Amino acid sequence: MKPAELTTMQRIGLEMLWATARLFAVMPYWFKYYIVENVLFFLLFYCLRYRMKVVTANLRNSFPEKSEHERRVIRRRFYRTLAELFVDTVNMAHMSPEKARTVIGVKDLEAHTAAVHGRDWIAMTAHFGCWEYCSYWGLYERSQMLVAVYHPLRSVVMERFYRRLRNFDNSMTVAMRDSLRFYLRNREKGVDGKNLVMGLIADQNPPLRPDSHWFRFLNQDTIFFDGGEKLALRCHLPVYFVKMERLQRGRYRMCFEPIYDGEEEVAPNVITERYVRKLEAMIRERPELWMWSHRRWKRKRPHVNG
Repeated sequence: MKPAELTTMQRIGLEMLWATARLFAVMPYWFKYYIVENVLFFLLFYCLRYRMKVVTANLRNSFPEKSEHERRVIRRRFYRTLAELFVDTVNMAHMSPEKARTVIGVKDLEAHTAAVHGRDWIAMTAHFGCWEYCSYWGLYERSQMLVAVYHPLRSVVMERFYRRLRNFDNSMTVAMRDSLRFYLRNREKGVDGKNLVMGLIADQNPPLRPDSHWFRFLNQDTIFFDGGEKLALRCHLPVYFVKMERLQRGRYRMCFEPIYDGEEEVAPNVITERYVRKLEAMIRERPELWMWSHRRWKRKRPHVNG
């Protein structure tokens, strides 16, 4: 689908936003992560109290076994993550390949590149830590093109801004509604002769359908996007869970854990179930890094009579 045209004022706004982001990105690490991040944290947590009720309710429902004090500690640390995520994202406006390798590394790189070399595959990630850094996978495996599947934003200016951030060497963006058609059209020849890696963020809140499958996730009945599973089964693609590990401010390491080999005979919802279990384990290990401000549980499981 052709992107919406920008008006003159929107183009001016986009270029001003991009120039500001580029200027911020070249500032020293200590200024961005120890001055700006601290100021943002203070504003979000103490002044704006951004979606505080949503965060508090999500933590209470997800961790009923934890004390009120433990949940408050997680909440405070989450707002620190939120502030850092803003810095991480804007920092991508001026990112050389050398710099990108410093912000995101890959655990067991040689083993994974050997496993996926010459193949298309699916990477299922989540809103955990700086998930945007996953766009830099193509720097480590030059024979592959990462296709970041995303939901277009309502604001056409912000839509264009984020597309600029996400389109990097060996990386491109495709709207979710177009992702299946895009893959089927390009799977034989790839893009620029490169194999395709379909990157999916699967922990968002999907529309409720009559056939939606409910999973028990963080003590709550939850539905998940199942597009990754459907694509894997239809096209016999291996699926990997992207586990993110935060090393320090603005620095991460990702690890690819196999979920499905592309050949195994599995029952419906098994691939998504495996993703859900790995995601839950990662969240329980470092709960402050997940996006608790999302209204993840707006939809409730219907009661079935009888």
